[in-house]
Amino acid sequence: MIEEVFFISSENKQLRADGRAYDELRPIKIKAGVLKRADGSAYVEVGGNKILASVYGPRETYIRRLLKPNTGVIKVRYNMAPFSVDDRKRPGPDRRSNEISKIAADALRPALMLESFPRSMVDISIEIIEAEGGTRCAGITAAAVALADAGIPMRDIPVGCAAGKMNGDIVLDLSEKEDKEGQADVPIVILPRTGEITLLQADGKLTEEEFEEALDLAMEGCMRISKIQEEALKERYNVNG
Repeated sequence: MIEEVFFISSENKQLRADGRAYDELRPIKIKAGVLKRADGSAYVEVGGNKILASVYGPRETYIRRLLKPNTGVIKVRYNMAPFSVDDRKRPGPDRRSNEISKIAADALRPALMLESFPRSMVDISIEIIEAEGGTRCAGITAAAVALADAGIPMRDIPVGCAAGKMNGDIVLDLSEKEDKEGQADVPIVILPRTGEITLLQADGKLTEEEFEEALDLAMEGCMRISKIQEEALKERYNVNG
């Protein structure tokens, strides 16, 4: 009989199944400017997630009913490749992808200076190549880097992360297994300079104290990922310091 051994991390919380501490992010890789034919692009890996984001525009759109005389508009397409999950996904948009497309647009919009390009549209594509939990936050993080790479006027670079509840503990950056088996999930997107929250969702049951702890932990995770975004853009444009 094999005994399951748990190691204790800070604040008496157990290390998780993948060996991370409760406040530890999955390994993250961000690279800007990966597509030649897009105006801006980014590739992001968060744990097992592999995500490609592209930006086209601003440009006048063929959908004239969407144009606004005093401001620009954005259109986000979130898509999971059929091979991105264990059970092959049917190609094309579905209810979930349409919902996340709208959520992503709402989360990104406050950061963009859309008044700088009236009667124009920015098309943003978020392609999930491999999925391993937390794709909406990782996808928005990738899209934000792609927007910066495209030179779109921005007040700040949005960044997303989630915290949640697993085995009674509040933990940072849930994996797919933790997302499915855990008790709650709190994904957020923030503007790092001001701390403004542009996306806040909560799924599951949390006490008021647990929710505050999860929110604080997710905010901390966002700030760490923001630094990786900045480094990716500096590397792209050979900016030192």
